[in-house]
Amino acid sequence: MNRRLIRKTFKIIGWTLLVLIVLLAYLIYAFTSPASDAEIIEKFSGDSIQPVISYQVFNDQQVRVINMQKEIDSLLPILFFVHGSPGSSMDFRRYLSDPTLNSLSNIMSYDRIGYGPERTGEVLGTLQEEVELLHQLLEGIDVSKVVLVGYSYGGTVVMASDLDYKKKIALAAAVKGDLEPMFWAMNLYSWELTRPLVPKVFRAASIEKFRHIKELGLYEKRWNVSPSKVLSIHGKEDFIVPYENSIYLQRLLGKNKFSLIPLEEGGHSLIWTNFDLIKTELIKSLSYNEF
Repeated sequence: MNRRLIRKTFKIIGWTLLVLIVLLAYLIYAFTSPASDAEIIEKFSGDSIQPVISYQVFNDQQVRVINMQKEIDSLLPILFFVHGSPGSSMDFRRYLSDPTLNSLSNIMSYDRIGYGPERTGEVLGTLQEEVELLHQLLEGIDVSKVVLVGYSYGGTVVMASDLDYKKKIALAAAVKGDLEPMFWAMNLYSWELTRPLVPKVFRAASIEKFRHIKELGLYEKRWNVSPSKVLSIHGKEDFIVPYENSIYLQRLLGKNKFSLIPLEEGGHSLIWTNFDLIKTELIKSLSYNEF
C-alpha cells in the first residue's frame, strides 16, 4: 500500500470519527438537556388531560412545578412525585397523564433544583435542603392526603421527610451510604481535565452521588422519624441502587410500618418497565384509609 493511499485512508477514518464524536455529543446534549415548557406541553398534546406549569422560588432559584389539575380538588388525595438523579418530572410522564390516576387524585411533580431549565447542574448542597424544598412545595396542602412517591434519589428525599403523609412509596430508594456503588465513569467528573466535558445534568448527579457516601449515614436515625407507612418497590437485580437498601429499611422500620414488593429480575428502570404493577399499588395507596 503506497503512502498516498495510507494518508487517504487515515483521513477518511479521522473524518468519520470526528463526525461520530460530534453526533454523539449532540445526542447526549439533546437527551440530557431539560425540556422547555413548550416541549413539556407538546409531550401531552394528544392527551385529554393537560399539565399546568408554574414556578416557585427556593434559595433564589426557580423551581418548575407540574400540576395535572388547574385547581386542587379538596375531596381527592394528592399523588406527588419526586424524581431521581439524573432525572426530571417527565420521568413520570406516563403516570402524570394516566386517566385512572387523574380520576382518583390530584397529581403533582417538579424538577429538582439542578435538573430544570434554570441553572442546570447547580444542585442543592444537602439532602436537608432537598427536604426543605419539598416541604415548601407542599405548603397549604394537607399532607395527610398526600401519597408521596420518590424514585431513586427522589426516594431518598421522600424517606428523609418527617411529615405525616397518607403514605410514602419508595421506588428503589438509596438510604445506606456504604451500599453506594461508585462507577468508574464518575471519575470524568472528579478529574478537572474532563469535568467540562460532562453534561450538566450528569455533573449534578455526580455531585449528589459523591455526597451519598457520607451524608446518608447522618440520616440512619431519621429514616423512621416520620409516622407515615412506607411501601418499597425494588428490583433484586438493581446495580445502581442495590436491593439491600430496602432490606435495611425493612429491618429498621418493621413490618407494621414497612412493606416491600421485590422485583425478582427487576433493575433500576422499574418506573418504566413495571408501570402496571406500580400503578396498581398507587391506586391501592390512594384508596387506603379513605377520608
